[in-house]
Amino acid sequence: MTSRPHYRVAQWATGTIGRRALRAIIEHPAMTLTGVHVHTPAKAGLDAGELCGTAPIGVRATTDIEQILAARPDCVLYMPLAFDADEVCRLLAAGIDVVTTCGRFHHPDSTDPALRARVDAACARGRATVHSAGSSPGFITESLPLTLLSLQRELTALTIDEYADLSRRPSPELLFGIMGFGRAAPADAPSRAAHLRESFGPSLRSVAATVGLPLDELTAHAEFAPARADVTIAAGTIRAGTVAAQRVTVTGLHRGAPLLTFRASWYCTRDVEADWRLGDTGWHVSVVGDAPLEADLRLAVEVDRMAEVSPGYTAHRAVNAIPAVCAAEPGIVTSAELPRIVSDLRPGRRDPLSSIS
Repeated sequence: MTSRPHYRVAQWATGTIGRRALRAIIEHPAMTLTGVHVHTPAKAGLDAGELCGTAPIGVRATTDIEQILAARPDCVLYMPLAFDADEVCRLLAAGIDVVTTCGRFHHPDSTDPALRARVDAACARGRATVHSAGSSPGFITESLPLTLLSLQRELTALTIDEYADLSRRPSPELLFGIMGFGRAAPADAPSRAAHLRESFGPSLRSVAATVGLPLDELTAHAEFAPARADVTIAAGTIRAGTVAAQRVTVTGLHRGAPLLTFRASWYCTRDVEADWRLGDTGWHVSVVGDAPLEADLRLAVEVDRMAEVSPGYTAHRAVNAIPAVCAAEPGIVTSAELPRIVSDLRPGRRDPLSSIS
């Protein structure tokens, strides 16, 4: 039997997604962790296992990029809160492939021209590859749509609905402070919509271009629905009349008609003053074409455990993409250009399901 390649991987950042990715690398049968980059000085020097809840493995976290480079990983999983072009270009120019959950590279033609030029030059210098991965955007806006469209010869429209029940998310700073639940409808709806257009638009453009129907324009709008009555959620109390559900719709038009749509509906209760469909946490994909399809993907996890389990949907996709990215030609590669991403589920250092307890 042909032996499988082995990959030396470094983890960059250990936030919620990064910790899950770090654990997946440690437990992966075909990967060896070479380093961990952290931004918090208090984490520097800690064992990687301590950072993600496994036994110590002898790899200590660092704030120094030189230590990551010196360990000569094949690939870095780059998952910081804020994207830093200097860091990414330094890694690529050193010949290290990068898989990132920072969504800068879902559609190279949509990438800022100055950034793309820098990244292309770094990839050429190091003969390295960079890929943006994740669950949303990523899997649900690229990989799954392209699979469903493989059954079509004519396409009228494809719509992706994303639903997130946040009622058991114990994160008041996120829900009330950042997202604005429990407040009056915000005046910055256009900026909210623009943010999602920038986040999800490149994926829609990539899919449309891949199937030969390039988008002429991307539109986006945000809507807010107030609670009908006071409701207590894990993060606190939402008063009647304040925002309890949000919906942002990003639409890609081809020849003036809606072709691809991504619609995110996030809610803390279904009892709102709006006639919206608020499905279980997950996705619904509708394809209108000569082979019509309706597909539901529900995150089969109890709401109380969603915050614990959901990081894996993003982190694991990035980890599983490493072999394909390492085998790809240098440059920015998209989901459409990569071969099918296949998970290696052989038992590693632990039972692969033991991280979800």
